[in-house]
Amino acid sequence: MADIAAVEARGVTKIFGQGQDGVRALDDVSIAIRQNEFFTLLGPSGCGKTTLLRLIAGFEQPTSGEILLKGSPVEHLPPYRRAVNTVFQSYALFPHMTVAQNIAFGLEMRGSPKEKVQGVVEEMLALVKMTGLGGRRPAQLSGGQQQRVALARALANHPDVLLLDEPLSALDLKLRQEMRSELKNLQRRTGITFIFVTHDQEEALTMSDRIAVMSKGKIQQLGSPIGIYEQPVNRFVADFIGDTNFVEASVDGSAGEFVHCRAAGGLDFLANPTTNATAGAKVTLAIRPEKISLRMGGDAGTIAQTVYVGTDTNYEISLADGSRLTVRVQNAMDGRAQFAVGEKVGIEVPAGAARMLLD
Repeated sequence: MADIAAVEARGVTKIFGQGQDGVRALDDVSIAIRQNEFFTLLGPSGCGKTTLLRLIAGFEQPTSGEILLKGSPVEHLPPYRRAVNTVFQSYALFPHMTVAQNIAFGLEMRGSPKEKVQGVVEEMLALVKMTGLGGRRPAQLSGGQQQRVALARALANHPDVLLLDEPLSALDLKLRQEMRSELKNLQRRTGITFIFVTHDQEEALTMSDRIAVMSKGKIQQLGSPIGIYEQPVNRFVADFIGDTNFVEASVDGSAGEFVHCRAAGGLDFLANPTTNATAGAKVTLAIRPEKISLRMGGDAGTIAQTVYVGTDTNYEISLADGSRLTVRVQNAMDGRAQFAVGEKVGIEVPAGAARMLLD
């Protein structure tokens, strides 16, 4: 018997407003999130990811469809009757309470014995590496510490599912990077299902077991971080996840497991197909900048611009037809860029690095 999903959405549609003024925030979304999984809903503002999170939490009700927790429909249950907790972007800590009182609040509202509450508070403080800080108030804490308190408070009730609504967005870059690792470690140690909402592709790629990429109320692609990055199914996913070159080309024919494509700029590609395009068909290829190699002395293109980004340099290559191609090359040991503006270069793209898109 297959494991029951921790959370499942079945044909969920959510419309805000009525009639012609109605906004379809979710459009027939179906998804199953596994138990003990770090699952991320990723997409731009307005794609429906936070709406889906709020439906799971019980803060909104679906216009149609079902939300299930461990196989049981929960549309009829208020938020406090669902075995889920939410960590908000603003943390929502009680400023007049100490750290320990904030963590204990949910347990006390449920009537837990004082001794149990104290034990859980100490356990949570240790879990989020804040032992000894229980007597402080939120105003005495850094942003990262406040976020840890919000996590501890949400985890104190041992929910089946923890919902995280862009909890890192208020932190600076260095702290965000540190907290990504902390969150992933917390999820592994607790074994709780985490559902994380973000518009930040790097957060999604570095923390998630699986990612659902959303746009316009629909799930565009669902899969592992490496699967989504390396094998995007359409132009939206390829463009939203990482940097991508889009090259218009025509199909010459098949070449074993690949498709031979020729671009107007004079380049040939052995593309990894996702469609059944026939010879002569016009297609769009997606090629990641780091998959492309440059060599001195070729005549495929000219270096039009260089952008130094620390470990790498991004080169913008002007092709014969005037189109541009971005290439990312790791810098030499002394940090200097390997090619200069105006140099002629050869361009090499390994077989399968170019991916034919559905749209």
